[in-house]
Amino acid sequence: MPAAETHRRVRVEHAGEPVWGRLDSGAIVLDTGERIAEAQARYLAPATPSKIIAVHLTYRSRVEEYAARIPPQPSYFMKPPTTLNGHRGSVRRPAGTRFLNYEGELAVVIGERMKGVSADEALTYVAGYTCANDVGLHDFRHADRGSMLRVKGQDGFLPLGPELVPAGEFDPTDFTLRTYLNGEVVQEAHASDLLFAVAYQLADLSRLITLEPGDVILTGTPANSRPMEPGDTVEVEIDGIGRLTNSVQEWDVDLSGPGDQPETSAQTLHVALAIPEEEAERMVEERTAR
Repeated sequence: MPAAETHRRVRVEHAGEPVWGRLDSGAIVLDTGERIAEAQARYLAPATPSKIIAVHLTYRSRVEEYAARIPPQPSYFMKPPTTLNGHRGSVRRPAGTRFLNYEGELAVVIGERMKGVSADEALTYVAGYTCANDVGLHDFRHADRGSMLRVKGQDGFLPLGPELVPAGEFDPTDFTLRTYLNGEVVQEAHASDLLFAVAYQLADLSRLITLEPGDVILTGTPANSRPMEPGDTVEVEIDGIGRLTNSVQEWDVDLSGPGDQPETSAQTLHVALAIPEEEAERMVEERTAR
């Protein structure tokens, strides 16, 4: 999708194929000219990235919640495209795990190839913005050591949507993000809480790697990421963009086999529940001693 796109866009499945369109009075008008009922639409993520890049810590409230050192620069990890999920899609918690956390975020979708772009020019390369839930399964926190592949990389662990809002209609320096769990606000933050502005993150990344059209950049989550349970409804709302809604379901996928297995480690409790590290270590030691 080009950076010059001027309309809000949705991406849905129609006749077994992904199709772009736009919302119009309770319907979706597809690029093919057909109209389908919005209520029955199966939404897909409004992006087709070659890569998805997420940042570890960018909100001051989250750093303070963990009593962490303020990072001098942002650090990043990658999620595979198979994590993509859509508005109203199901987020699945693998059987035998407990700590599946929501993380409401602003997602940036790149519109033009970026390489070595300055912070002053970075936002002109953006196609648009959408809501994201950077879901994490912290039962694998002991195994990933920062790579986040097991924690953040499982199928469907990145709902995006519902619409892709054109860059010209949204100001990434002035927005409020809220996450709702079963209708209750559980995360809320303004862009002023960001330690590293969106333009700075894009410039930093494009200094290192080439960002292609459609690539997705996740710009971080504020304090109060907590576990979800099967049956929960989680929503991410950003003023000026909309509200992304997903349900949580139990998943009967078999995670046994070779490699690290799910575990309630001290790191799990520290990150998933924002428990101080010393207390989390003591809780695990007490459980082990029983």
